[in-house]
Amino acid sequence: MSVASIEDTLVKPLEIAAQHAAAVDRDGRFPQEAIDALADAGLFGLTIPERQGGLGDGPLEFLAATRRIAAVDPSAAMIYLMHTCAAQVSIAGGAPDAVVSGMARAELSTLAFSERGSRSHFWAPVSQIESANGDARLAASKSFVTSAGHANTYVASTRPSGTESPIESTLYLVPASASGIETTGPWVGLGLRGNASSPMTFETPLAETTLLGTEGTGLDLMLGVVLPWFQLGQGAVSLGIAEGALAAAVAHVTNARLEHLGQTLADLPTVRARLGRAQTEVDAVSGFLTDLARRMESGDATAPVLSAKAVANEMAIRVTSEAMQACGGAAMSPALPIERFFRDARAGSVMAPTTDVLYELTGRALAGMPLMG
Repeated sequence: MSVASIEDTLVKPLEIAAQHAAAVDRDGRFPQEAIDALADAGLFGLTIPERQGGLGDGPLEFLAATRRIAAVDPSAAMIYLMHTCAAQVSIAGGAPDAVVSGMARAELSTLAFSERGSRSHFWAPVSQIESANGDARLAASKSFVTSAGHANTYVASTRPSGTESPIESTLYLVPASASGIETTGPWVGLGLRGNASSPMTFETPLAETTLLGTEGTGLDLMLGVVLPWFQLGQGAVSLGIAEGALAAAVAHVTNARLEHLGQTLADLPTVRARLGRAQTEVDAVSGFLTDLARRMESGDATAPVLSAKAVANEMAIRVTSEAMQACGGAAMSPALPIERFFRDARAGSVMAPTTDVLYELTGRALAGMPLMG
């Protein structure tokens, strides 16, 4: 599917997402209408191979779709991003074709990596496979799981039984119908209030799960498959947030009037300068992410995947701040979507891997050091 075709395919889902985005944020509820519309449009399978029921597209198309969704409802975009990551690692880990085909059609999937004990170091679960009476089970408490209680499948990480290594892990695909799964609390956040990132517990027999890859190779799948797609996708979410905020700001300042002067806010040079500075930042990150997607598509091992989330998120924070300043007090009201984008932008910097962690990992790579030391 070409990028232009994606635009056409997204028309209805974006219309539906726009109808509900404000209520999703206000009520902190899951954007079911938008997610159903994305599934109905076939976009759940955008990056899934055609032989497994998908559209067979790659990073460029994923970038195009995710940034457009995020410009309307960032919570829905995060849910879509996590589904794509879960589908990609399921494919790489050898999940059955029938399961992957379900993901391509309408079965929502997500990642269950983060744990309180290792916090933003998502690659190092502290949970461990437990065995009793000859039966092994996944026993893990996850701190933030996007789409918790709404997904059809979860890709969960844990340490193999008996290991003491902080970075040795195994991934399992766990259906929502498996026993011992519980969403243990509500999701209440400053931003991305609709993505249902609640804590979950898994006390699930391994017999009810599907091993992805081989035991002890979870880190390879997380870094080799999940991380590139997540970094590109999170960059796309931040880019879309910035674009949504900037579009709302432009619409406001070109219409809001200073009646005593007979001018619009856009007639003020300071306001125009803020908009121009913001657009320049958006354009720069758009070019960076497009280049990254092309390099990922070509298999370039030197593609700067570690930079994508950090640089895009910091840009989104600056651009949403500029949009707030340009629009003044009106931007603080939910009558404009700018304050929502302003809050949503800030979620990315503390979402694992955090901006600080990504810069540190980039420094390790530059210094020729192993990423996980």
